[in-house]
Amino acid sequence: MRDLSLHILDLAQNSVRAEAKVVSLSVLLDENGILSIIIEDDGKGMSEELLARVQSPFATTRTTRKVGLGIPMMAENCRLAEGNLSIESTLGKGTRLIATMNTASIDCLPLGDLAGTVTTLVSANPEAPDFTLHCQSPQGEMTFDTREIRAALQGVSLAEPEITAWMIESLREEIQPIFGGVTL
Repeated sequence: MRDLSLHILDLAQNSVRAEAKVVSLSVLLDENGILSIIIEDDGKGMSEELLARVQSPFATTRTTRKVGLGIPMMAENCRLAEGNLSIESTLGKGTRLIATMNTASIDCLPLGDLAGTVTTLVSANPEAPDFTLHCQSPQGEMTFDTREIRAALQGVSLAEPEITAWMIESLREEIQPIFGGVTL
């Protein structure tokens, strides 16, 4: 994948398939240039057996193919960028994936279009799950929560073109000052 936002899109889709009610995304950049991406859900979770082998490209729960490259590719990109990938999961309770990387590493992928990724996730799944996004860096922080938007829209679908356009524009305006050109 050419940027981290595409990894986030792929990995968050795992949470959707796991029937999560809420998928929480956090993108955090510390003062030392360490980027942390956390994807947490309250979905089905993974058995200890699956969790033990989930970083293998030959481990997948999908029936349409026999390989799953999302987690192994993210783990490799973390390793190349002097970081790490860890996964915690409890069957029936959910999963938490934490990816870290050093943005000073020449091998660290750019963040990419995080606003586009979140908008795509929401508009592709307009009824459920709910999504949250928290971004933080030394330049500031922001939080986005579809539950708040649903309450304000009073039944209007999050897939409506006007809502989608508003979401992506609003997210870009909020994310840009937080990350600027550091990881984009």
